[in-house]
Amino acid sequence: MKDRFFINGSAAATLAAIILTCLAGAAFAQNPPMFGRTPAASPTQTSTANANTNKKSQETAKGGSLSMGDRSFMREAAKGGMMEVAMGRQAEQNASNPEVKKFGARMVTDHSKANSELKSIASKKGVELPGAKEPGKWKSDKDYMDAMVKDHEKDLADFEKEAKNGSDPDVKQFAEKTSAVVRKHLNLAKEIHGKLK
Repeated sequence: MKDRFFINGSAAATLAAIILTCLAGAAFAQNPPMFGRTPAASPTQTSTANANTNKKSQETAKGGSLSMGDRSFMREAAKGGMMEVAMGRQAEQNASNPEVKKFGARMVTDHSKANSELKSIASKKGVELPGAKEPGKWKSDKDYMDAMVKDHEKDLADFEKEAKNGSDPDVKQFAEKTSAVVRKHLNLAKEIHGKLK
């Protein structure tokens, strides 16, 4: 009788071990482990992850890496450039001195070109530039040229600072190239201003 019970107990233990192994396998299949190999991502998860990666790379390409200084410079340069064009048109039409008229025309040409280049860079970098504003009016040719000297002194300092300290290579290159033009404008403005009474 003892032998019979021993055999039955041994068979029961074996049977219990088999059942536990099957249950553990079923549980493992339903709940994958937290560590080690992770299950493959579903097609929806994969496409969402790819879309997020593409969005981030587009943001970087559009200017996600631009510093606040670069962005501020671009906005201020755009405002100043549009103002130079608007005031230049007024000088071209209303100035009495032929040199002031000619200077105004040059402001329209040169700053329109620079504004166009800046808009192109801003578009690539995802920076929204301000719109044009109505320029103030001046009383005389001398007032206009006085404003041009002051504006170009400030502009030259800002452009040279960005060319030296900017973080984005495209914006720095624009600032460096345009600062040479602004320097010529400043020298010419001082020369004309000195001749006016």
